[in-house]
Amino acid sequence: MTDVKITIIDRQGVKHEVDAPTDMNMNLMEIVRSYELAPEGTIGICGGMAMCASCQCYVLSDHELPEMSYDEDLMLSEAFNVQENSRLGCQIFIKEELEGLEVELAPEV
Repeated sequence: MTDVKITIIDRQGVKHEVDAPTDMNMNLMEIVRSYELAPEGTIGICGGMAMCASCQCYVLSDHELPEMSYDEDLMLSEAFNVQENSRLGCQIFIKEELEGLEVELAPEV
């Protein structure tokens, strides 16, 4: 099992360095939920289907992420507090290339 270190800044501004497994096909939203970095019921409301933007985050590091899907782009076009570096956590799958990734959770709407 290979884990990568990811830094997640929660909605209160607290930094958390977490270990994220690369061999379980998990996404960033699931990592946030598993470490309880957002109150239950406030992140991943749609179950990771890119339909609610509750897992929106701001990518702070210079990692090259997979291109945004049409569904993710469409959801972010309707979301609040969107910035140039906004992505949906449910669409960022944990891979070895994400070692050192740093993200900040977008404010809850």
